[in-house]
Amino acid sequence: MRPGFRWAAVFVAAVLAVAGGVVAVEALRIGGDALERPGIDAFYEQPADAADGEPGSIVKLDPLLGAPLAARAWRIMYRTTDLNGDAVVATGVLVVPLAPAPPGGRTVVSWAHPTTGAARECAPSYGFDPFVLIEGLRALLDRGYAVVATDYVGMGTDGPDSYLVGITGGNAVLDAVRAARAVPDADASDRVILWGHSQGGQAVLFAAERAPSYAPELDIQAVAAAAPAADLIDLMSAHLDDISGVTIGSYAFTAFASVYPAAKLDSILTPDALEIVPEMNQLCLLANITELHRIGAPLVGDFTSSDPTTTEPWKTLLADNSAGSTAFDAPLFIAQGLDDELVVPTDTTDFVEHEASLGIDVTYQEIPFATHGTVAYLAIPGLTAWLDRVVP
Repeated sequence: MRPGFRWAAVFVAAVLAVAGGVVAVEALRIGGDALERPGIDAFYEQPADAADGEPGSIVKLDPLLGAPLAARAWRIMYRTTDLNGDAVVATGVLVVPLAPAPPGGRTVVSWAHPTTGAARECAPSYGFDPFVLIEGLRALLDRGYAVVATDYVGMGTDGPDSYLVGITGGNAVLDAVRAARAVPDADASDRVILWGHSQGGQAVLFAAERAPSYAPELDIQAVAAAAPAADLIDLMSAHLDDISGVTIGSYAFTAFASVYPAAKLDSILTPDALEIVPEMNQLCLLANITELHRIGAPLVGDFTSSDPTTTEPWKTLLADNSAGSTAFDAPLFIAQGLDDELVVPTDTTDFVEHEASLGIDVTYQEIPFATHGTVAYLAIPGLTAWLDRVVP
């Protein structure tokens, strides 16, 4: 079995099997989510003034019937900005415990999800269960945290493609916290924990780096990432000739070409790749993994016309969208599975060493047998123990 096929299959299996306790709880509220499906598309339609307002302000708020046990939840539509500073709109979900908030309000965990695709319909908040991909949700709620989970820009509702566009992703993560604070019943404070997996790991790292200038009112108390897509040059180098590279590249090269004027798809993709990439970009990863691999498999070894890690402007764009350009004050937790075939363990080790060299307080947990799909779930005990130590 090709490595790309293997990690994707394991990821799907992890969602269904590793979170066995979560699945049991999901069954208790599946009826509520089913009742909300009719007319759900109307929520994601933007009003004419959707982008008119400050970053983090609420456009729409919709209570969710099928909230997790002992919690209440909302779908949210909120304002944020893209890499050029232009006003855009994002969606997501907000979940808070039913228990009374502590004095000063609840600490907010801003969760950034791993790759689900790039099309609007791939947004986690749009799914039949909008909570199932929030890894560690139960443990976080049990600690009294409010949890807000962005869909990123361009998913859920109209907006520019932002797949692995670090600034746009980081802004969406930070503005999700502002949106949570704008919901009176959430009792959300300015204390923030950033937590993400894979693509989401890149997003929260950018959020941490950008917070002092972009959202100085937020107190970033901790940053955590599982198998982060931190160095895009390393990530792409590891997968130039496998199905993972075709799938990730289909999403990432298309996104970059849509937001960076100098990036032209025909300068990096082969003619055969140019034909099929639009179709791949309409398919969500988890729901369509077999179809994605069927379409992409013939392109393995014939996807790019040159090496994007050495060819401009792609080399510079991959570097610019890699985390680690600047230090931040919050402590950092990184988990890495040693059986991860997508984010290579040695690449994460190198990134950890780089972050430590910047003076960041890094806690690094390597998890034997954890794959890319299972690492965030298996990291939860270590993550929560770490949060109990570092967050007041």
